Amino acid sequence: MKLRWTFRCYPTPEQECLLARTFGCVRFVYNHFLHERNAAFTRGERMTYSQTSAALTRLKRDPDFAWLSEVSSVPLQQSLRHLQTAFRNFFEKRSGYPSFKRKTGTQSAEYTRSAFRFEVGNQRLLIAKLGRLKVKWSRRVPVEPTTVTLIRKPSGHYFVSLVLDLTPAPLPKTGKETALDFGLEKLATLANGEKIDNPRYLKRYLKKLARVQRLLARKQKGSKCYERAKRRVAKVHEKIANCRKDHQNQLAWMLVNRFDVIYLEDLNLRGLVKNHNLARSLQDAAIGGYIRTIEAKAIMHGKQVVKVDRFFPSTKMCCRCGQLYSMPLEKRQMECDCGNVMDRDLNAAINILAAGQAVTARGDGVRPDPAPA
Repeated sequence: MKLRWTFRCYPTPEQECLLARTFGCVRFVYNHFLHERNAAFTRGERMTYSQTSAALTRLKRDPDFAWLSEVSSVPLQQSLRHLQTAFRNFFEKRSGYPSFKRKTGTQSAEYTRSAFRFEVGNQRLLIAKLGRLKVKWSRRVPVEPTTVTLIRKPSGHYFVSLVLDLTPAPLPKTGKETALDFGLEKLATLANGEKIDNPRYLKRYLKKLARVQRLLARKQKGSKCYERAKRRVAKVHEKIANCRKDHQNQLAWMLVNRFDVIYLEDLNLRGLVKNHNLARSLQDAAIGGYIRTIEAKAIMHGKQVVKVDRFFPSTKMCCRCGQLYSMPLEKRQMECDCGNVMDRDLNAAINILAAGQAVTARGDGVRPDPAPA
């Protein structure tokens, strides 16, 4: 199994200078050949990866582009592979059309095994043309990585991301199952009645974010003060993202430790954020990130995640008798004629659990079969 472990690193000033040139060359190669492929398409031609690779070799021999040879050739070649992957994802309708890389934003350079050496014994990482990189190892890396990616965030922080070929030990089976109903008032409600509070990290840091953004707006663009203020804004955004990621991992780890099967709704999150009254709260909750983290942890540790059809009326249906009701957002309790009075989120979680168990029992969806003609 391929796992990605990321660590904070601290390059020297000389290494920072060379990394800045490396990031610039990687960005230039990607953008240059994206432009070339766009131009070829307008001429009715097709430009393949092998053609871009040969063109890169010719480009490096041009005296006007001799500066491309000042950095390691591996990240430049990898940027062509990333461009090819971006086009493949577009044609297979997994993503949008590839866009040009910007100088502002996260910068990265990927190195394969031919361009780095990792010593497992003393945990030393040496990168081609950079030398030894100082890394803050938060845990021991047991094997040599297959690829190493150096990353610079807009905040100015540097990270090293390692792809490792590891097989995590499966967690012991507990024989328990649960279902989650995600929401905004409470982040998640479990079928056993437990509720997970919504941390609302954006709301928590909103005043600080507004203050540093006001300071940025007063600075003259292009000045050193502007760049410093821009980094301060980026650091607040990074803090919010880190808090969310930490909470996502904690919740996912708790679930896979306690339950063998976790049932979730297949939510249309892209459609939900189109509601402008709820868009900020939904993006602050980052429900999609929680779902992806739970799925990844479950696969990693031998647990199972089952998704229930998004059109299954989990919120509108009474979990006791199956009667359907209209449930606007302001109505927080399910009150059924059968006498069932229950929190709407708990009612939905119980319905998701029952529907998910039906999915695993039948091996198909939970939508009713069409009536025979």
